Amino acid sequence: MSDFRAVSPAFLACPQLELDDIAAARAAGVTLIVNNRPDGEEPSAPQGDEIEAAAKDAGIGYVAIPIGHSGFSEVQIDQLIAALDAAEGTVLGYCRSGTRSTFLWSLAQAKKGMAPERIAAAAAGAGYDISPIRPMLDMLAAR
Repeated sequence: MSDFRAVSPAFLACPQLELDDIAAARAAGVTLIVNNRPDGEEPSAPQGDEIEAAAKDAGIGYVAIPIGHSGFSEVQIDQLIAALDAAEGTVLGYCRSGTRSTFLWSLAQAKKGMAPERIAAAAAGAGYDISPIRPMLDMLAAR
């Protein structure tokens, strides 16, 4: 069952996608799916290649930016910025719970200059607490 949460007007976050969720994503105006879950993290869940194939069949773009236990890197932040900048429509990020996707979106917004308070409010509005990455947000926003 889809649990798409609007973090911003152009970015949704959700827990693990199932293949049946792709049609709902399309109906919600999603034009790009960003997979933030490493393949094999949950073997019983659809893996990236399955989601990618279903997305392409539905006319939705797909990019994988897996976030593992080692955390976030600037390369991953830059990859999401590039994906968001190139997207023509709504982007849907997913991981196990939607938290990593929201964290990565938050870091990308901070690097692009959005105030950390605005980022935190947007994430909270979607039900995500970004306080664990607040020092990183502040660092990126200060650049």
